[in-house]
Amino acid sequence: MEWLERTGRWLRVALAAGRVRHRLPWLLVAIVVVGSALKDGDLVPETPLASKRNPLNVYFVKVAWAWMFWLLLPFITLTAYQFAKSKLLYSPVRHVVAVLRRLSVLLVGTAIWYNCTSLFLYIENLTGTCSAVGKAGEPRHLYATKHECQRANGSWNGFDISGHCFLLSYCAMMIVEEVAVLEGLSMDHNSKLHVVINGLFVSLCFLAGIWVFMLLCTALYFHDFSQKLIGLAVGLSAWYGTYRFWYLKPVSPGLPLPNVPLSSKKYSYSR
Repeated sequence: MEWLERTGRWLRVALAAGRVRHRLPWLLVAIVVVGSALKDGDLVPETPLASKRNPLNVYFVKVAWAWMFWLLLPFITLTAYQFAKSKLLYSPVRHVVAVLRRLSVLLVGTAIWYNCTSLFLYIENLTGTCSAVGKAGEPRHLYATKHECQRANGSWNGFDISGHCFLLSYCAMMIVEEVAVLEGLSMDHNSKLHVVINGLFVSLCFLAGIWVFMLLCTALYFHDFSQKLIGLAVGLSAWYGTYRFWYLKPVSPGLPLPNVPLSSKKYSYSR
């Protein structure tokens, strides 16, 4: 597993001092703006990634939150427990409370994902009309939702806020925030726990790379610029509202690195 250790070490160096956390939001904005400009200028060549059925979209993006959830669940559990032990919280009850508090970020994220995607669908239904060709002599049907329209083999034309831009940006930012805990976590590099956490860390970084790449594909091939920009704005607002505002409060899931001064250059959680 030497390659895994080397990869993890390289990624930790790349993510050190919060440089990625500070620059990634601007990179995501640049991707959407530049990608949309290329799309609108018909400067993008046709590739398999232009199809919604490409493997990355089908097997990763369509179930993006599931990938995120099931990788972050063990990662947060193990790192929060280890961090609690390193802070001399001897009581097992305190260890469990610390872990459960940090795991609540997944409940918050799930609520954000569900409510935002539901809102996007509601807006699309509210603003859309159905273009469906009925049989000759039959009265014209009125369809209230996109689902009803598609069941009739019609095409729904509504304001389709990009759920991909929302979810991919939010997931990418959430990953880089959560893996920041490794900057303050001390472990025996020869332990099995280190191997497991390092494997989860590398997997999460790989997943974040896929999210950024697929955001680029979305910007290049799908949606109008306004739909993508709103989706991205919602995703970044969800990240900022949680990790840069609410999670700084005492009554919250807290940051991955608790009790770190906001002005600390090492952990770069300054607002």
